[in-house]
Amino acid sequence: MNYVKTGMLLAALTALFGAVGYALGGANGMLIALGIAVVTNLFAYWNSDKLALAAYGAVEVDERTAPELVSMVHALAARAGLPMPRVYLIDNPQPNAFATGRNPENAAIAATTGLLELLNRDELAGVIAHELAHIKNRDTLTMTVAATIAGAISTIAQFGFFFGGRGDDRPHPVMALAMMILAPLAAAIIQMAISRSREYEADRVGAEICGDPLALASALARIAGGVAHVPNPDAERHPATAPMFIINPLSGMGMDNLFSTHPSTENRIAALQALAREMAAGRAMAPRGGFFRRPGASPWLRSGSSGRGPWG
Repeated sequence: MNYVKTGMLLAALTALFGAVGYALGGANGMLIALGIAVVTNLFAYWNSDKLALAAYGAVEVDERTAPELVSMVHALAARAGLPMPRVYLIDNPQPNAFATGRNPENAAIAATTGLLELLNRDELAGVIAHELAHIKNRDTLTMTVAATIAGAISTIAQFGFFFGGRGDDRPHPVMALAMMILAPLAAAIIQMAISRSREYEADRVGAEICGDPLALASALARIAGGVAHVPNPDAERHPATAPMFIINPLSGMGMDNLFSTHPSTENRIAALQALAREMAAGRAMAPRGGFFRRPGASPWLRSGSSGRGPWG
């Protein structure tokens, strides 16, 4: 997604913020809302990564607490020509991951314990490479700022419905109710427009970084299956953060085609399979899994750790 389109979509989110303020409080309400939007944008630029990580109770790890995972991230980041991002683990059984940060120099990658327990090394390398692609493409700032603004729109719409105005200044109850419902929906639709094409691009660049499109395709299929069966209460409490994840973590999968934050997993897998064929046609066939290959159980858990992750 080019920067012009991204900028226009973020401007649309800010304008929506002002429209909500106007509908709930007239001209003064619009000015107040736009002022809040400016502050929110500035705050999100510097702090949105911290908010996203805190929302999921992410814990930073290093070479001592998660040596194999950190080593993998370091190797893939070097291969992508990126600074080493901070690495976080989320104690959550749902397999998933996201990247955040305002630029490559201040980026972070977070993975759930469920992801480490589910995937083999090649698949996990594909997921990490996908998240590094978001960092390389500077999607992380866009998505974390968008999540912060969208969450603020939902909050101000609900606040305005219950407390907005007095007397003649108070919006009509029907309009206020409609705004409380439609404003967050509009914000979510704008987020979806930002999110969908960036996932295809991150899949493509991530496959090039790890060198194995089929490993990433396999990971997407396994993560999607895990997400369908394992709820993520933190994501349900913070739905504006859903577009940040490699697979939509929310349980409302029945609305996938109309309101999904991500392209369908089947389409993403098909695109990766096509990319694998293109890469194979341009080079001699090599054994699959050339980056990190280790069959069998997850290598990220210490012996006898009983599924608590590589930190102990």
